[in-house]
Amino acid sequence: MFQVKPLSHGFGLETSDVDLSQPLSDAGFSDVEQTFFRGQVLVLRDQSLTPAQYVAFARRFGPPEPHVIDQFHHPDDPNILILSNRTKDGQPVGLADAGTYFHTDYSYLQVPARATMLYSIEVPKAGGNTLFANQYAAYDDLPDAMKRRIDGLVGIHHYGNRKVADEMSRVAASPLTAEQKAKMPLITHPLVRPHPVTDRKALYAVSGSSYGIVGMPEDEAVALLDELAAHATQPKYVYSLSYRVGDVVIWDNASLLHSATLTDPDDPRTLWRITVKEPSAALDALEVLAPTFASGAM
Repeated sequence: MFQVKPLSHGFGLETSDVDLSQPLSDAGFSDVEQTFFRGQVLVLRDQSLTPAQYVAFARRFGPPEPHVIDQFHHPDDPNILILSNRTKDGQPVGLADAGTYFHTDYSYLQVPARATMLYSIEVPKAGGNTLFANQYAAYDDLPDAMKRRIDGLVGIHHYGNRKVADEMSRVAASPLTAEQKAKMPLITHPLVRPHPVTDRKALYAVSGSSYGIVGMPEDEAVALLDELAAHATQPKYVYSLSYRVGDVVIWDNASLLHSATLTDPDDPRTLWRITVKEPSAALDALEVLAPTFASGAM
């Protein structure tokens, strides 16, 4: 067992009692995993890890999934995506402005993400926080009429940010090559998704990659998604996490939205990201054919 402290009144836990450079016993990992699902965000302070140690820890949560943006995979392991505003020989070494809008990682994949981890290598002098929005609480607080309205509705997802069409914007989804786009089919997930581990209901990915709702006209669907996203990202549901060098931050994609925040491009920042998928493919997501998607939504 290890000691934890709350990050906020609503959710989030931190500890300095776990050393990930040393192998965790099954019982030790079970404690970490249970604490993670209880806290939704878990910060493990003061880590010093090699890429291999970091990936080995991540694998215990589920199968890592290399990000589609493969040009910024770590040279030692493609399961690590480098997030950085540094350059080398005039070329970026990582994604500089990744995910600066509320979204859920890998909601555009058939088997979605269980957990995302960021290992903090280099912290800017100012800013660089990650915002987390509690989707358990957001669902619980919906009026009963809205709960009835959205019960059974299925969102249509694709890589991207439905609020920003300009791929070159700093708050757009990171641009893909034509080859990378070809790997991203349309995918569906319920708007209200029971958590795969806790079974507690949460709003799922109502901001970010959700572009429509199955069987609903595009304008009506986007209006409903925007209404739910505005509700789900109210300040009362949001916690802003600041990083220290050596932090490993793990968050629960099934119960949270999250957003990076913009930093000064000349203020260096580097993190290593790993995202692990749910262990079972027998989930709720299905690939859908493009004709079922309302035209013009992308």
